[in-house]
Amino acid sequence: MSIWGKILGGAAGFALGGPLGALIGAVAGHAVDKMRETGDGEPADATKRIAFTIAVIALGAKMAKADGQVTRDEIDAFKRVFRIPPEEVQNVGRVFDQVRQDARGFEPYARQVARMFANNPAVLEELLDGLFHIARADGEVSADELAYLRQVSEIFGLESTRWERVRAGNMGPGQSDPYGILGVARDAAESEIKAAYRKLVRENHPDRLVAQGMPQEFIDLANEKLATINIAYDNVQKSRGFS
Repeated sequence: MSIWGKILGGAAGFALGGPLGALIGAVAGHAVDKMRETGDGEPADATKRIAFTIAVIALGAKMAKADGQVTRDEIDAFKRVFRIPPEEVQNVGRVFDQVRQDARGFEPYARQVARMFANNPAVLEELLDGLFHIARADGEVSADELAYLRQVSEIFGLESTRWERVRAGNMGPGQSDPYGILGVARDAAESEIKAAYRKLVRENHPDRLVAQGMPQEFIDLANEKLATINIAYDNVQKSRGFS
């Protein structure tokens, strides 16, 4: 069964709890009042994958309201990022519409997923990257959308270097600073640059991200980000003259 079927099957809402679980429950017609956890206090892996996916739907829907309009390009980008199967498009649309009608802000959704992945900032960074992909689908990221994404990053508790890396990788070739993507200063030593690069490759390897709770549907996005990191490192290597 695809992750979409699990999300809208009803049981996922009970396992997830909180505002994200309540969202699923509202769409599925169930009341959700608590989160089921494993013995160590961490939600089960399947629940974390569902939380990641439903969080992007919720935060994507709230972002659509940030600039006051939802374009066809943004909707198409949303479908591409998620690789939504045709038979599930209508159901996912129901979740999207439910969030847009919800009077509460985006903050409760962002806080819940931030708590769930507090020990895995690379997963939160990937979630933010997915939102950027949706925002720039119409050719640019508006000032309102950028402000929204910055607030999401702050709620996630991401370090400024992580925010700069995602921003730099999504704002177009003319605005992509390879040092910003790698998270190092322009005068960083060669050894520091190499160490930062190796760490990013480990953190952003698709297999590792999936193991930490990112759904398989995001594997293409993870590969794209890894390619951006590799290009940035190559550019720094050439400009600094080291191998």
